[in-house]
Amino acid sequence: MKKSLLTLFAVAAMSTTALAADVKPALVYGTGGKFDKSFNEAAYNGAEKFKAETGIAYRDFEPTGDTQGEQAIRNFASRGFNPVVAVSFAWTSAIEKVAAEFPDTKFIIVDSVVDKPNVRSVVYKEEEGSYLVGVLAGMASKTGKVGFVGGMDIPLIRKFECGYEQGARSVKADIEVFQNMTGTTGAAWNDPVRGGELTKNQIDQGADVVYAAAGATGLGVLQTAADNKKLSIGVDSNQNYLHPGSVLTSMVKRVDLAVYNAYNDTKNDKFTGGVQALGVKEDGVGAAIDEHNKSLITPEMQAAVDKAKADIIAGTVKVHDYTSDNACPK
Repeated sequence: MKKSLLTLFAVAAMSTTALAADVKPALVYGTGGKFDKSFNEAAYNGAEKFKAETGIAYRDFEPTGDTQGEQAIRNFASRGFNPVVAVSFAWTSAIEKVAAEFPDTKFIIVDSVVDKPNVRSVVYKEEEGSYLVGVLAGMASKTGKVGFVGGMDIPLIRKFECGYEQGARSVKADIEVFQNMTGTTGAAWNDPVRGGELTKNQIDQGADVVYAAAGATGLGVLQTAADNKKLSIGVDSNQNYLHPGSVLTSMVKRVDLAVYNAYNDTKNDKFTGGVQALGVKEDGVGAAIDEHNKSLITPEMQAAVDKAKADIIAGTVKVHDYTSDNACPK
């Protein structure tokens, strides 16, 4: 009898653990820090929204180097966390390996595609959102020269630049676009001093609007533009509030939705693997207009960005994706 009771308690304990493990969320950020006011912070906000609505806590980890990401993902999976969200293309190979090792755990990767049945890959049509902010930059520029400062020099960031350039040229065909990338390693996402230097160089060449797609490095871009009384464009999170009256707009990329939906879908037993591609039509990307930048957006600019958005949704404007051929049309 005693043995039977012990067995029963053991089974009950295992069942409770299994149920608890069904929704035990974890989040691994990209390098650049949780509070980068950009990409990682958008992910954090999505997790916080889920926690506030459901009361379900999550665990997160901020890698400072590329090797730490895989360690964190495997560690969370081995400790029964489910789902595990990894935000950054840098964790592609890590998710491929760990998802195979833990087939019963649900994984989500943002900004990359991993073809496994237990992985949801969330990618964005950054070129579409960047086109919209490019339209605003082209119309706002008085010099006919605008700039772009990217983080790590990879096709994904070239995708931002190319969309931006297409948008600017759609309203000002002869506009000049300066572009610089911050670096070739993960450190490029967290170097605001270098971001500021690159921005000052572009301003010295005549740029009066500079778009940053560089994680925490972009904070230096926005600050330098404000210091020099020029306009900037934020990225990923809505950064308009950082320098009201100086940030023209922000190309909002709803990484928060990817995280929130992953947790919520798992909780409601609606998780699906495969690829989700979020663009303007899906409200996955867009140009942020609020009380902090309203004074900078004329009625003509608002009308132009509204039309561009409608045209993209209708398919009458097709924004070229740099990553489709590693080229940007001129």
